[in-house]
Amino acid sequence: MSSQLSHNKDQPRIRKSLSDSSPTSSTATTKSLRHERLSRLSSSGSSDVSNDTTTNHAESYFSRRENRLSARKKAEEESANNDYKKMYEKALATNQRLKSRLETSKQELVMIQEQLQRAQQQKGRKGECGSNMLETEKKESWSLKKKISDMEEQVKVKADLKMENQRLKDENGALIRVITKLSK
Repeated sequence: MSSQLSHNKDQPRIRKSLSDSSPTSSTATTKSLRHERLSRLSSSGSSDVSNDTTTNHAESYFSRRENRLSARKKAEEESANNDYKKMYEKALATNQRLKSRLETSKQELVMIQEQLQRAQQQKGRKGECGSNMLETEKKESWSLKKKISDMEEQVKVKADLKMENQRLKDENGALIRVITKLSK
């Protein structure tokens, strides 16, 4: 019974020291804690049989703890690897998308350059025929200016006629009033 009491007294201290250690501590730290606990248990003065059972319990506890820690580390490494794999796949997809956009842009650039060359060639051809075109354009612009001036004159005459028409309507209305008063 005294061995169980001493065992119970030692256990909270060990748990506290285990909880103080970081979860990513190395196996060397856990082994040193195991040896520390074993030395405490052997110095407690208990019998050899209880020492063997507590040693077995302690060793099984620490081996289970080590297994859990190693499993946790493996899981973290796998998730990190998966993250890197996802990041790689995402970067690869982005690169493919950008490459396709670049190809499209290059094709558009080639098409625009061809159009520019065609336009420059046509402009050169117009320069050869330009003197004839200038003469015809001058004639057309002169005839258009003449038509515009004729139309402006017609608008002025039309405005004068409207004013004359309004004046005559007013006179006609006045004469009608005078006649109606005289006929009464």
